[in-house]
Amino acid sequence: MNILQNAFKSILLRSPIMRPTDNLIERMNKSLTNSDIGTILRSQFSALNLQERTMASLNNMHKTGPHWKPRIKKRPLDGHPLMKGVVLKTLIKKPKKPNSANRKCVLVRLSNGKEMVAYIPGIGHNLQEHNIVLCRVGRVQDCPGVKLKCVRGKFDLGHVIKQVK
Repeated sequence: MNILQNAFKSILLRSPIMRPTDNLIERMNKSLTNSDIGTILRSQFSALNLQERTMASLNNMHKTGPHWKPRIKKRPLDGHPLMKGVVLKTLIKKPKKPNSANRKCVLVRLSNGKEMVAYIPGIGHNLQEHNIVLCRVGRVQDCPGVKLKCVRGKFDLGHVIKQVK
């Protein structure tokens, strides 16, 4: 009987969800019958049955309708269409797999305090550290993590210069 009690004690101590109380260990130390040990274990692990989620019946699913997860809103500028920012660093990003190029980007500290990477559209730019740019929402499809674009012709970022032939 002692071997059986020690085995149940070791199972209870290894249980990740329910830890045995001192009262339970005292009851286990007394001489118990097999039926008593079974009732103690059932009372100890009754919380395990509550944590399992049961499948909904067809009738229940018909009443509640389909379950949709709420979509995570992707709002890099917190709902603002444009935001001013200060250039911290100029970057050159490589696009994803089928494309190959060097995308000109800048790391910008926006006026809301966030630091984000913004793409500079067009050929050539004059941006350096501490320049001020206007950023709009618009991601670059082949560059991961680039969710903003700089507006040409505003603040320190000039217009695209026409190429002379």
